[in-house]
Amino acid sequence: MAVNEVRSLLERHGHIVQEIDGANDHGEDLHVTFVENGQRTADSLAVQVKGGVSVRTRRGHRVRVGDHGDNWRDGTLPVLCVVHDPERGGLFWANATRQLRRAEALRKTLKSVVVQRDSLLDDDASEAFAWRMRSYLRREREGVGRWADMADVEFAPDDIVKPFMNDCGEPMVFWQKRGEQFAVLLHHDLDWEPVAIEERMLHFGQIPFIGSIILDEAEAHWLMGCFKATEWWRRPLESDRAPEA
Repeated sequence: MAVNEVRSLLERHGHIVQEIDGANDHGEDLHVTFVENGQRTADSLAVQVKGGVSVRTRRGHRVRVGDHGDNWRDGTLPVLCVVHDPERGGLFWANATRQLRRAEALRKTLKSVVVQRDSLLDDDASEAFAWRMRSYLRREREGVGRWADMADVEFAPDDIVKPFMNDCGEPMVFWQKRGEQFAVLLHHDLDWEPVAIEERMLHFGQIPFIGSIILDEAEAHWLMGCFKATEWWRRPLESDRAPEA
């Protein structure tokens, strides 16, 4: 019943849903491909579906990760958990991949995916849900979705996001929002805590640094390149400029 409810909702809104045979169920029940204007898109994900009573909590629901953690976190397709609980209003969803990556960043082991009671998935919410997931999947294809998940941030469609890997295999991300005078640095060594940075804070020398963050030479030159390449994106928006006298 739960799988049918999810499939029916998504198919009503034109999306392609393929049910996975029970004999081949290794933690996912459905594969979903989003459709726009009648055309299949490149945006696909997997869904684990659960009935509501068995996973119900006072504040929502919890779906046990079990031995699916590595696949849900690092698999080719992101995985959502959707709970069917008609007594509480219908379908509720959570991004299992994102929660598992965030737990990894915090050096924790996630035993259950938390599904909030306000994350309702119904006909009214379906368009916003599809837009949100397609934006998420676009960042996955760009290779920066994992870092957004680990830092627990959301990249807007027009944000400039530049990843970098230092010689120790540690990832970093330079993140510039439109019209903001500062950028944000996300760094493995900083436990993915977002840090506001400006070009004037970047210093070269025997030990390069930006603010209180010590860098190696390659990281410093990469950051300088990012600042120079995105200078135009920090210019004030037309709507922010004071009117001429």
